[in-house]
Amino acid sequence: MKAIFFYLLLALCISQSASASDELALNAKQIQTLGIVTAALPAKQSGEVSGLPAQVVIPPNQMFVISTPLPAMVEQTLVGVGDSVKKGQPIARLQSPALAEAQRGLLQASVQSQLAQENLSRDEALWNDGIIAESRFRATKSLALEAQAALSERKQLLHLSGMSDTAIAQLQTDNNLSSQLTMTAPIDGVVLEKSASAGQRLDAAVPMFKIAKLDPLTLEIQAPLAYIRYLKVGAAITVPAYAASGKLTAIGRSLTSTNQTILLRAMIQQGAENLRPGQFVEASISTSANGGAQWNIPNSAISRIAGKTVVFVETPKGFRAQTINVLNEGAQSSVISGDLKGDEKIAVRGVSTLKSSAMGIGGMGEGE
Repeated sequence: MKAIFFYLLLALCISQSASASDELALNAKQIQTLGIVTAALPAKQSGEVSGLPAQVVIPPNQMFVISTPLPAMVEQTLVGVGDSVKKGQPIARLQSPALAEAQRGLLQASVQSQLAQENLSRDEALWNDGIIAESRFRATKSLALEAQAALSERKQLLHLSGMSDTAIAQLQTDNNLSSQLTMTAPIDGVVLEKSASAGQRLDAAVPMFKIAKLDPLTLEIQAPLAYIRYLKVGAAITVPAYAASGKLTAIGRSLTSTNQTILLRAMIQQGAENLRPGQFVEASISTSANGGAQWNIPNSAISRIAGKTVVFVETPKGFRAQTINVLNEGAQSSVISGDLKGDEKIAVRGVSTLKSSAMGIGGMGEGE
């Protein structure tokens, strides 16, 4: 009972001694008796928002789906899920009677185009000599243009079927039809999905493979709305657990309906090989407070009084309550900014006694 009475009497003395000033007057013996411990502010830092939930995704322009251009049967698949491929590398072979039909159509169109060009050359010479009317020359020229357009259409169809210009030229030279269709990788990347197997019959436009380039990767981050004012496009971002880093590239403009967070997007430029698409991670983003200094201090040093957030700064006479802004509140420590020089000492233990005394200065109520 004597100890309790002593602490109450001491707190009353503190409150009365502070009534004429904004400072809480305490001497060294009182500070020790109340168990108040101070610590110097840590070095200034840029600050960061940490522990944000994020998912690793592949940038849309780095994802390709390879589908069957024509109805075909899968003869052989040459790669599997997880395999790395190079651009132009064969990944599957198909047997397609429709390909042979398309090749036959090209050869017919090629012959008709050649005949139309010969007729055009002949009629042009006859028209120049005045032997035929201009109308006949124009009709022949129209037929030649139509034949050339039909040939271009047939070539384009074979291009879409996966044949190269060299293969098409060889077909026109050799006149050898083939029903074998070779599928190739469109980029250097990794096979993420394989949905076809040998012996399977497929219609046109059926997906067979999904191939993606996995460097760089993108993060989709969910951030509380309160953090947005401290974030800027271009801010540094890290995934500490996987030694990955990059830049913030976009800040969403709308809130998600489920948890009222903002979607952020970041590009991982370093350490992308340590991440996997679809993986859930925790990200940290550097913040700014209008160019002001920031400090990472223990949560035990922070008090909330009448809607204001304060720390207690040591003075020659005792302590004063200094208003601060909490930029990022973590589980053990928080990043703050405020009107601080950086060489102050702040109370980190025994803060509740100081808070109680400060609340009696202006009759303020507790803000928490």
